[in-house]
Amino acid sequence: MKNRSGEKIKLASIDELLGVVNEESAMEIEISKIHPFKNHPFKVLDDEKMQDLVESVKINGVLTPVLLRMDENEEYEMVSGHRRMHAAQLAGLTTIPAIVRELSDDDAIVAMVDANIQREELLPSEKAFAYKMKQEAMKHQGSRTDLTLEQNVPKFKRTTEAIADGTGESYKQIQRYIRLTELIPELLDLVDNKKLQFTVAVDISYIDKEVQGWIYEYISDTGFIKPKQIAALRNQLNDGPINQIQMLSIFNNCVMAKKVSRSLTFSEKKLTKYFPDDYTAKDMEQVIESLLEKWMQEQSC
Repeated sequence: MKNRSGEKIKLASIDELLGVVNEESAMEIEISKIHPFKNHPFKVLDDEKMQDLVESVKINGVLTPVLLRMDENEEYEMVSGHRRMHAAQLAGLTTIPAIVRELSDDDAIVAMVDANIQREELLPSEKAFAYKMKQEAMKHQGSRTDLTLEQNVPKFKRTTEAIADGTGESYKQIQRYIRLTELIPELLDLVDNKKLQFTVAVDISYIDKEVQGWIYEYISDTGFIKPKQIAALRNQLNDGPINQIQMLSIFNNCVMAKKVSRSLTFSEKKLTKYFPDDYTAKDMEQVIESLLEKWMQEQSC
């Protein structure tokens, strides 16, 4: 092939060779113009890890830009980076590097959840509401996550399978987390503080909120709740509503100590050595009973 004289040769950039697409660039945004994401499920705590982040920001600044979107008031809503922004505020910064992206409500929810869900220290309540928000957003988007699945798989399973991708958790575990959003806040706090077993909490989530309140009172008074108690309660609720006293009766019946067995047997060889050979079993029984009555009278004196 002949070379074309004078034709400029366009060389690919390093980014292009490496497959890096430079879509957006960060800009400094005033923190005072940024507000948190509505119903953000992830907690921003002033704990030891936050203090470490604050010290890092003081020395190095915010290294990873936060993700924002514009709101209707020409200000910004935080999508991803609430902890970084809080650390920047504590470090005394007034601006923060940010990428501003056009996102719909549902796209923003998905981006917010995906950016935070891999954190190791997440509480069960944070995962629960994050997965619930993402599930609802995906349904609004009309995501066809079922195209590669069996035709008879329920839609709920299809959505949770899509959420499970990349999280390291099964779709059934995603469903269990989402069930936790049906708990009253007091019970959910017990789950977060490891005072209520995860699986027991999931079972409780199927119970009416009023009864959940009674369960919380019971746990507060006794310090425990057992799986068999909740199983027995749910079985009873299948037959119709109950009151709090009936619930307590169900719980107490489940934890009552088993009656100690008091059966007693003496071998013939052991008994006959105390009686003459002509004593029948009836004769021996009468003597034993007489001696026991005498012993009981002595004990009461």
